[in-house]
Formats: sequence, C-alpha cells, structure tokens
Amino acid sequence: MAKSKKSGKKPKTTRISAKDENPSKETLKEEKVLEEKTEEKEKVTEKVEKEVENEKETKKDDAEKKSEVKSEEKAEKTEKSEKSVEKKEKAEKVEKKEIEVVVSEKKQGFFKRLFSKKYVEQESVLTIFKSKKIWGAILGEVFGTMFLTMIIFTLGLYQPLYIFFIVLAVSAAVFRLSGANLNPINTVGMMASRRMSAIRGVLYLLSQLVGAWLGFLIVSTFIKVSAGISGGEAEIPGMTMADAQYYWVVTFAEFLGAAIIGYFFARAWHVRKNILAFSAISAGGLTIAMIVVYLISYTYFGLTGNFMLNPAIALMYQILPTSADGVGELLLEILKALFTYVLFPMVGGVVGFFIADVASTFAEEENKA
Repeated sequence: MAKSKKSGKKPKTTRISAKDENPSKETLKEEKVLEEKTEEKEKVTEKVEKEVENEKETKKDDAEKKSEVKSEEKAEKTEKSEKSVEKKEKAEKVEKKEIEVVVSEKKQGFFKRLFSKKYVEQESVLTIFKSKKIWGAILGEVFGTMFLTMIIFTLGLYQPLYIFFIVLAVSAAVFRLSGANLNPINTVGMMASRRMSAIRGVLYLLSQLVGAWLGFLIVSTFIKVSAGISGGEAEIPGMTMADAQYYWVVTFAEFLGAAIIGYFFARAWHVRKNILAFSAISAGGLTIAMIVVYLISYTYFGLTGNFMLNPAIALMYQILPTSADGVGELLLEILKALFTYVLFPMVGGVVGFFIADVASTFAEEENKA
C-alpha cells in the first residue's frame, strides 16, 4: 500500500493582535460619538417627520374648514335664493288671486260685485295667529292711533293743516304694517265692504282702543306733571256735550264727517300700492271731513268742541257721563253718547264705503260699454 505523504505545510492559525483584543480608549470614544450623532440624527428626522405630518394635518383641517365654510356659504346662498323664490312665488300667487277676484267680480252682477269678498287671505280665529304679520299689524294700529290721539289731545281738531300732515306721516309709517286704518270708522267700513276679515277687524278695533288709551295716558300724565310744577290745576281735555236741542245736529255732523272719511279711505284703498297716494287721499279725507263738520256746526249753529270723528279717541275724551239724577237717566245718557260718537259714525263710515264702491262699479260698467 502506498504511504500517504505528510505535507510539509503547517496549518494556518488566525492570530488576534493585541490592538484588536484590547481596543484603545480613543476608538471607544469615537464609536460613542458616532452612536450619539446617529441617535441625534434619528431624533431630528423623527421631529421633522412629525412636524411635516402635523403641517399636513393642519393643512387638511384648514382645507376641511374652508370647504365647510364654503359649503355653509353655499347653503346660505341657496336658502336665501330659495326664500326669495318662495317670496316671489307667494307674491305671484297673491297677484293671481287678486286678478282672479277682479275677473270674477267683473263677471258677476251689480249687487254681487258690490257685496263680493275683496280680500285674499283665509283668516279665522284658529289660523290668524299662526302668521307673525298679525302682531306687526296690531302694533302698527296701537302706535299709530296713539300718535294721533296725542296730537289731537294737544292741538285739537281746529288745526286742519297740521292734522293733514300728521295723518299723512303716520299713515305712511304704519301702512306696511297694518294698512293704516287708525280709526274704527275705517275698520268697520273695511269689514262691511268685505275688504277685511271679521277677526282681523275685531283685533284692529281693540288695538285702536288700546292705542287711544295710551295716547290719553301720556298726555294726561304730562298735563298733571306740568300742573304740579307750575302749581296750577290739571285740566285733562274733554268734549262739550251739546244741548238737547242740538243733539241731532251733532249726531248728523258726526255721521256726515264719518261718511266723508269712509268714502276717501275706500278710494285710497284702490291705490294702496302707492303708499304716498294712499296716505295723501286718506289724510285729505279726514281734513275735508273736519272742515265740513266744523263749518256746519259753527256757522249755522254756533257749536264748537262737540265732534271728534273717531270713536276710539272720543271714548278717551270722556264723552260718557258719570252722574245723573238716577241710574235710569245715567244709562240713557250713556246710550245717547255712544249712539252719537260711536255707533252713528261707524254707520256713516259704512255708508261712505258703499258710496265709493257703487261709484267705482258704475264707472267700470261705463268703461265696459
């Protein structure tokens, strides 16, 4: 057998130098420094990444907020546009209904047209308070009547030029709220000629009474305060009741003046879309009624300070007697005062309204022919 030869090469052995086995302190420091720097770099990068993420999130939030604001603005714009469209549609519906009412009136006969319904709203005790507009109308009648009462209590009815401009201004200021009735004569005429619902008319009458009472309260308070300062007596305005022989003269004068007021207010109602024209016609009617009644009562009978042409203000002028020889006579005098200054003027206003309606009806028929 052949013998294996031993190779003369010795196996390699890896020797570790003393430097590798025991690294110097300098190398250890360098390694620590490198580790610290790498850690700092990692921390810095983490901070930068967090800041970048935060910036991205803030930008997203800002974008979302801006989009929300824009969406809200768009929603508001759409709501406003929808409301404006609704208002236009309501106005168009009201105009169509008014046109339909006019057309139906023209197709009807004379008496049917005269007593036909002339207002569009379907109002009742259950539905009238659902709309906020009725409260504005009530406040308009209260404050408008209050202003008129204050002026009449201070100036009286013998300054027709002042009264004209005052009624003109108050009517123009209140018209958009309530239609500026400001007088039970006008309100009863509106109800009787079917230009106003019964429930609205009742609310207007109550509002006018409250307004007249507030005006009387304010003026009487100022009179009492001024009397206390000056040391005189407080003289609250009052009306002089006519003698028994002139009772029917005063009653007829109130009736005539109320008929004039009702006629002019009914004619003003036809031009109600023009506030200035409406206010001027209604104020002119009251002024003319005052002049006519004053001329008749003073020129022919020598009577002054015994007419009012407004039942609400007349009641505040203490027209109702408070003393008499007996209860029966007191009640009789109260009824006579109510008849003269409340009931008969309202009847006169209704007559004035129907005279205006008859005249307009004839005028339309003549235009047809």
